[in-house]
Amino acid sequence: MDFVLETKNINKYFDQPVKFHVLKDISLGIRKGEFASIMGKSGSGKSTLLYILSTMDTDYTGELFLNNELITGQKHGKLSQIRNKNIGFVFQFHYLLSEFSVLENVMLPAKKLGEKSLAEIEHDAMEKLRMLDILKLAHQRASRISGGEKQRVAIARALINNPAILMGDEPTGNLDSHNSENVFSIFKRLKEEEDLSLLIVTHDEDFAKRTDRIIQMEDGRILD
Repeated sequence: MDFVLETKNINKYFDQPVKFHVLKDISLGIRKGEFASIMGKSGSGKSTLLYILSTMDTDYTGELFLNNELITGQKHGKLSQIRNKNIGFVFQFHYLLSEFSVLENVMLPAKKLGEKSLAEIEHDAMEKLRMLDILKLAHQRASRISGGEKQRVAIARALINNPAILMGDEPTGNLDSHNSENVFSIFKRLKEEEDLSLLIVTHDEDFAKRTDRIIQMEDGRILD
């Protein structure tokens, strides 16, 4: 089967204050165009797993594959490049640079990647803003827009390099029900129209139930 993202026997330990086995033999695959959610009680290992899958945490045993390429063991600089190009990430908090405009915030990851001219990056960023229905905000300062709009900008920024997969850690956690619904609709549209793979950690059962698959975690394991 063709997976965008796959893990084989991932284990992780925390050493402080005592040795603790936080992830136990995690093997999973996310297919192209699949919209999956991860659920589980606090402390079940959801966010820890997501940070490994997103290559931000490299302290684990087992294997991680992205687009069928082994990512585990790559050097830090190479990982940073792979992550920037292939993985979009949306957090619970938007982490926008408040003194920058919306457009400048969205352009940042593409500038860092450095594969396109500034004019091309600006064009792509405007397209993403249009797609998310916030083109009118392009030249507003990020500090001047609403919480729901900020999360849309964060999604546009996560999409700027046309990633293979979009990951989210509680991306609706700080939003009211109206804005949560908006974010869900955006994710669903990305899956259906762009064939994008999505992997979202959430506490919101209503959100999770409408995804293609719920990956349930308990005590560092995936429940079958």
